[in-house]
Amino acid sequence: MPAPVKVSEKAILDAALGLIRTEGPEALNARALAKALGCSTQPIFKNYPSMEALRRAVLERVLAEYHRFMDDSAAASPYPVYKARGMAYIAFARAEPTLFRLLFMRDRKAEPDSPEDPDWPKDTALAGASAGLGAAESELFHLEMWAVVHGIAVMLATGYLKLDEATVSRMLTDAFQGIKTRWEERQ
Repeated sequence: MPAPVKVSEKAILDAALGLIRTEGPEALNARALAKALGCSTQPIFKNYPSMEALRRAVLERVLAEYHRFMDDSAAASPYPVYKARGMAYIAFARAEPTLFRLLFMRDRKAEPDSPEDPDWPKDTALAGASAGLGAAESELFHLEMWAVVHGIAVMLATGYLKLDEATVSRMLTDAFQGIKTRWEERQ
């Protein structure tokens, strides 16, 4: 009798991410993953009690990769910090469209919470500081800017538009200045 195949959690997650990147999140199932790993489904369920537990682990891994990408990209950016974070979000959508769709374009109606953005308070404060707004106005200002940034990211992740970095930068500056001007006119 052959010895059982030992497959680590890391190998399972690596294979799951590879499957998602090449075939999309809907392709992740036990049989497809076992085939990618070259084993039966037994090692998968030995490491994860259910496919839902595996999907949650994959989502946590993708979130970690996303946050690492955001931090590294924003830190290396020539743009002011608030704009750098928006540009990094868009760059992630361009570099990892399938993972971007998994994180930010999935149906969340059945999810109890949305853990993807623990940086929201920090980004809201950055938005307010960048636009010269108080805390009360910063939340809506950031939400308006995030809608613009997310819209551009979605268009790039889905291939709807192909925009170069200079054009994206100009679009974000124009949106920021326009929204900021509207806020200044209210005062």
